[in-house]
Amino acid sequence: MADQSRLSVYLVALGAFALGMASYVTAGLIPLIQSSFTVSAATAAQLVTAFTLAYGLGSPIVVALLPGHRQRIGLLVALVIFILANIASALATSFVSLAVWRAIAGIGAGVYLAMGIAASAAITPEVNRGKAIAIIMGGMASGTVLGVPISLLLAERFGWESAMWLISILGLIAYIGLHAKLPALPSIPSLPLSRKLAILKAPHAMGVLAVSLFGAIASLGMYTFIAPFMAATESGSVQSIAGYLWVWGIGGVVGSFLIGPLVDKFNGLVITLAIMLLLSMALISLPFSASAHPLLTLLPIALWGAVGWALQVPQNNELVRTRLAHGDGNLAVALNESALYLGSAIGAASGGIMLALNLPVASLAFGAGFVAVVGAATQLIIVARHKR
Repeated sequence: MADQSRLSVYLVALGAFALGMASYVTAGLIPLIQSSFTVSAATAAQLVTAFTLAYGLGSPIVVALLPGHRQRIGLLVALVIFILANIASALATSFVSLAVWRAIAGIGAGVYLAMGIAASAAITPEVNRGKAIAIIMGGMASGTVLGVPISLLLAERFGWESAMWLISILGLIAYIGLHAKLPALPSIPSLPLSRKLAILKAPHAMGVLAVSLFGAIASLGMYTFIAPFMAATESGSVQSIAGYLWVWGIGGVVGSFLIGPLVDKFNGLVITLAIMLLLSMALISLPFSASAHPLLTLLPIALWGAVGWALQVPQNNELVRTRLAHGDGNLAVALNESALYLGSAIGAASGGIMLALNLPVASLAFGAGFVAVVGAATQLIIVARHKR
């Protein structure tokens, strides 16, 4: 990568770091927000819903409506909206206004990540495209693993608003850098909305999105229930899961960064198949390792985190590779991000139903592993069709 292109990719990754913090820190701030606005935990938790729904549903609509010749300004405006929404969140004087600003931040975040990945792919030679996407996804993973704990420590000392200010400052630094250094992006033909939505009829693209959905249901869905799983008697009655979460997150950061060069050198479709198979193995092995000794679960948890986060690098690269020529590469990436959030919601709801039915906690891991197997089977079909 040329120096200017490489710097731009790292600046996009810095914004993704702030986005990763914003996506996951709210859950940890719920007790402080409860106290600040005198609302219940259930009500405060709707801030997470507002952000994720706006991210998953709103961002593809905005990306679809964005003119093809306004890609650079679209990226920068999305980042500005994200920054301003986080500043407004810190200054919010009512819970309702805070919820509105979290939703607006979610839209800005979703549009920014989709446009950032597409922009980085556009200014990076194809032989290095996987590495560029991996740097961005690694930035987001790092924001989750490193940024969220730092934000929570800051919030405990200076109030929940300080976490929003930190996210805003990091976003502002990324904006200043991108405004100065992001080169002009290749012009994409302006297509009517009906042409862009034709992606929904493209079998290959929809197959890729389906695999992302299955991967999210399995990985992010199971992540929602890692605490009750490890706390169960058959899993060793673990009281503190902080170390297990760190292992999962560090695995995600490592996997996100290491997968890039592999995607550039080998067939991305085959890499995705291998990732889904490894994800299946990691999830299904959790009950067996936990029953032997809780510490033995650290290995499958690290593998699960690594491949779960790494999955989106070959997926986004494949969507950009196949849809950029059709003029809907940005929308394809936005839809892929929506698949992740939808999958996370489906996984969380399904796991909740399983617990409500008093099924053994091992069924959570087995169920997630089964969904990953279905995703691997879907990917195998994609690989076979591609060979034909």
